[in-house]
Amino acid sequence: MYLIIRCPGCRTFGYVDRFQQWKLCPVCGEAIEVREAPAYMEVDEYKVAERIVLQLEEYLHVHRKNDLNADEIRALREQYAQWIRTKA
Repeated sequence: MYLIIRCPGCRTFGYVDRFQQWKLCPVCGEAIEVREAPAYMEVDEYKVAERIVLQLEEYLHVHRKNDLNADEIRALREQYAQWIRTKA
């Protein structure tokens, strides 16, 4: 399982193994304490996590937003859950 997180320094999305305690941000070099970083969702596979990270960055860029609001995060999680149910 992988968590989609966001660097508190540069606000770049990334992913980590859910048992990982620290992650070094590849953009700004900040040491991210995973349990304190904003977690957006949990996914099963790293390839899915990579794709979601790219889509989130693109979504924020296209909509000229700084972050997702609570409704958008909830919708994102629901869409992922629906995708998992149809995949099985």
